[in-house]
Amino acid sequence: MPYMNNFIVASSKEWHRGAFEYFRQHESGNWFYVETRDELEKLVAIVVPRYIFFLHWNWVVPSNIWSMHECVCFHMTDVPYGRGGSPLQNLILAGNTETKVSAIRMVDEMDAGPVYVKRAMSLQGRAEEIYLRAGDICWEIIRWIIKKEPVVTPQQGEVTKFIRRKPEQSKLPTKCNLDELYNYIRMLDAPTYPLAFVDYGDFRIEFTDAELGSDELRAHVVIRKRSEDNLHGE
Repeated sequence: MPYMNNFIVASSKEWHRGAFEYFRQHESGNWFYVETRDELEKLVAIVVPRYIFFLHWNWVVPSNIWSMHECVCFHMTDVPYGRGGSPLQNLILAGNTETKVSAIRMVDEMDAGPVYVKRAMSLQGRAEEIYLRAGDICWEIIRWIIKKEPVVTPQQGEVTKFIRRKPEQSKLPTKCNLDELYNYIRMLDAPTYPLAFVDYGDFRIEFTDAELGSDELRAHVVIRKRSEDNLHGE
């Protein structure tokens, strides 16, 4: 396969698969999709890619991959602001209503590489809606990168780092207003993420689909029996 026509898309999130299949059918070149570290390492051993695009990845990429191939990662902040984990949740908690999707060349330090391009994005809606919106922007950027092959620009400005959130941090705060409670529920409302919850005795109450009114908040509620880990892990 010609080197310049090979492209790899890496994502650990299931919602990118359908968009990839559509993209692959409408773009020229040889397109490959990987979901795990093993799949990625096996593929780069037999395919030399022009670019590897990391839409959403849960693992550290080995240096032998990012140093030998042009790896493009996407981050939901206007870097160098907001480098690090859980960008969506940290952005909303900080009071942001808009952000930028930054396409970054991967280097040794997380989210610190030079930038290909940035695109504006709204933070309105549920987390799942925001991630899908970000995905659409990422596909637009991918199309632009393979067409233009742009030169990257070093990040400029003060570095602000985000800390990756832990599952137990999805517990609803007890002191906040309705707007803050609404934001807390919606920022966690996506598949594979720990949903906003409260514990009541032996039960865990999870909240999704929050709707904010003038003086009330409505949400979908699911009540589950708490696991042994949750019962004894506090």
